[in-house]
Amino acid sequence: MGTGNLSNEEIVEYYRKDAVKLFAYLPWLESKRGQATSSFYGGEGIAEHSIAFPVYDSNLLRFVKEADTTCFMDRNYVYVYSRNRLKTYRDELKLIEKATIRDMDNLAGILSHYILEGKRKAALWSQGVTTGVYAALLGKMKELIEYWDGETVKNTQG
Repeated sequence: MGTGNLSNEEIVEYYRKDAVKLFAYLPWLESKRGQATSSFYGGEGIAEHSIAFPVYDSNLLRFVKEADTTCFMDRNYVYVYSRNRLKTYRDELKLIEKATIRDMDNLAGILSHYILEGKRKAALWSQGVTTGVYAALLGKMKELIEYWDGETVKNTQG
């Protein structure tokens, strides 16, 4: 979006509603960190006559669908990656860890990368869970919003 001209409070106000929707997935994302959230369907004899296809955890698909409808989606996420020299998920995690409320656009860019690029290469959706990027992103967003908002955000399934 480009929140550079907004005050810290306006940034929180802009992102809060959509962030709270995603916070409902935080406990699940934290519990699945390092675990596979997809597998390949290999029903009876399918390997002999067809190509195996991936099957994704239903919670992951709900999270992706929900995230895709938020204000965090930015088709220009590639600029976040080039501007911050992000190459690996470790680079992403370092950026997330150091983020302040003024960096919410960077956090949105990382989320956009996984959700939007995942439409072309769906393995990215699972990779975001396995590497802990989603959990780190949402955890940092929650921490920043709670700090600037002055109240605790409850995890509720919407």
